Amino acid sequence: MKFELLSLSICPYVQRSVITLKHKKVPFTFKDVDIMNPPEWFLKVSPLGKVPVLIVDEKTAIFESAVINEFLDEVTEPRLMATDPLQKAFERAWIEYASELLGQLYGVSVETDRAALAPLKTELFETLQKLEAVVKGPYFRGSTFSLVDTSFAPLFVRLEILGALWADSAWAQMPKVRKWAESLIAFPAVRDSVTATFKQDYLGYLKKNESAILAV
Repeated sequence: MKFELLSLSICPYVQRSVITLKHKKVPFTFKDVDIMNPPEWFLKVSPLGKVPVLIVDEKTAIFESAVINEFLDEVTEPRLMATDPLQKAFERAWIEYASELLGQLYGVSVETDRAALAPLKTELFETLQKLEAVVKGPYFRGSTFSLVDTSFAPLFVRLEILGALWADSAWAQMPKVRKWAESLIAFPAVRDSVTATFKQDYLGYLKKNESAILAV
């Protein structure tokens, strides 16, 4: 199969699929899309107008990162998703939880009012705290890397860049999750899933949007 990933370099959902492709050593190509001014052809393959979109064999478009990752896992090795139905459902649920957390982090990172930032941060860390009881370490299910890890890694990469969040006392109170985050940040496929200028580009995006978190 031939894979092309329609992407945006700072999008965490794109990064999920890049991590999966990199870890599996699957050849693929990128095509960046300006989603603020999307071309007509893109809207035809992405009904929601979002990235990532995986184009398979130049004809079939698959959208939504969780769906893309499960498809990639079914057609390439090594398999990252559980085969037991109950464990698979359990992991799918936490992949959805990761999406909720990414949405909360986005809300924190683009908030321009410092007074409004505090409750958003509290909500983010309260949601993160619930993972403390389920993470086994060094990865989500233990010693084996999974699609749950690919789903959470972009969150942790951004938390580390946002020093005010990484150093927050609430974050320090969840040692298992924090150690998991450190394991994922150091994971080769995660390191290789972003460009050399990613940190600069991400902070530049937040500065352009006058993010209050940069002033904390």
